[in-house]
Amino acid sequence: MSQHSEKSKDAPPSFARRAFRKGRRILGKIYRRLRKLLPGGRSKSQLRILVLTNRDSDNTGDQIIEATVISLIKAAMKNLGVPAAGYTIATRAAGIISRKYMQTGDPTLLKGARKAISKSDVVIFGGAPLFNYAYQSFYLRTIKTLEIAQEFGVPVLFSSIGVEPFDPSNAKSLQLKDALALPCVRQITTRDDFDSLQKYVEGTNVRVAHVSDPAVFADVIFDKVRAVGSPTGRSPKKRIGLVVTRSRLFKDNQIEFSEADQRKFWIDVIELLTERGYDYKLFTTGHFTDEVFLDAMVRAESIPLRNVAFNVNSPEELINELSASDGVIAYRLHASITSFAYAIPSIGLSWNFKVPDFYKSVGYGHRALSHQHWNAAEVVSALEDAMSDGVTKNEDFLASVYTTLFTGLKDVFAPRSTRAPYSYAELRRKLPRYEGTSAADYRGKMQRKLRRTYEEYQKHSTFHYNKMAADEKEKS
Repeated sequence: MSQHSEKSKDAPPSFARRAFRKGRRILGKIYRRLRKLLPGGRSKSQLRILVLTNRDSDNTGDQIIEATVISLIKAAMKNLGVPAAGYTIATRAAGIISRKYMQTGDPTLLKGARKAISKSDVVIFGGAPLFNYAYQSFYLRTIKTLEIAQEFGVPVLFSSIGVEPFDPSNAKSLQLKDALALPCVRQITTRDDFDSLQKYVEGTNVRVAHVSDPAVFADVIFDKVRAVGSPTGRSPKKRIGLVVTRSRLFKDNQIEFSEADQRKFWIDVIELLTERGYDYKLFTTGHFTDEVFLDAMVRAESIPLRNVAFNVNSPEELINELSASDGVIAYRLHASITSFAYAIPSIGLSWNFKVPDFYKSVGYGHRALSHQHWNAAEVVSALEDAMSDGVTKNEDFLASVYTTLFTGLKDVFAPRSTRAPYSYAELRRKLPRYEGTSAADYRGKMQRKLRRTYEEYQKHSTFHYNKMAADEKEKS
């Protein structure tokens, strides 16, 4: 090498080069500041993840889902090498599109949703029943959310969601299928009807998979807040948790099983359990309509108050009741799933396909009983068999909800990365733990729950008042 070339190599950058580099740094700062001010703007050093769940549901099973989804996302980001300071997670209700907008079509009511979605780098629907159209209008809100994400070029991942059956003759179902073909939709995984999911995305490049429910990791994520020891006054007998539901659930799902039928079923179960030497505890997963049924049954049947938990308002309270049980009989699916997470044998009373689909997915399809088998003798015997056999877990299947979420986030944030997802054992070690429901959060949950209760009461009160007025007018 010549003397001239050696000298050039070691020489400091020229003035022009230094000025160019300084100018580029200044322009970079200006650009980053402008990006923050523009729709969808963000600091290049921080990624924004918008998570949509049933976060404000009275059903604490949905609250468990939200906490487990967030923990899985944090684990995936760490797995991808993104530090905690390198991203933010914002959580909003899966129904980010308001009911009022759905009723009025007023575009000003989309301002909040548009702002939240446009500022995000990815939208993740976590664990909610987003395709429901049979007797709910949730599918319309999902469609609008996708349209906004497509407008701003924000990729969307659906993780372990509930899917109602695809019906090619149903306009609602076809409308949802069209929305799922939008380019913003990158990946969809479901915990139940995988066959229908494949039909929804037929003709697209959307990745799909059948995965476990995120709540199967509740025992890990909530290990700091679960009950320690036995509840005060607990009997030395084995205790069976009995999870009731609202009276109209069966009618909504075309099952001939009245409020009186459910009440008789539980009374028969209690009598048989008592006869066989078990203790029992009646409770709900927190929905106020379930609590209405429970309260009415307890009053009418003079059930001892020590055998009842009237109110469940946080994940901790549900987990405390379940983890104090030796076996569980449940109508609500996430009571079954959370019981499974804690290795507590359970029997699921199947009021729609989601219940047997879960039990089949974890290898216990025979523990989901259809309404033809809702009698005390069959249900209690099935539970005793389940308690005798215990709970075994398929680690590969349980990890599927994580591995697919990791793949989806890797595709968005680090498509060239060679990192592999954590193993099941490693994931359990690295999952961030839930810190507990704060007093302020608890008050907020209770206030919103009570307002929904009052709203429902007003509907019934107005209906009965109008009916009485119409009757009086007819008499006169």
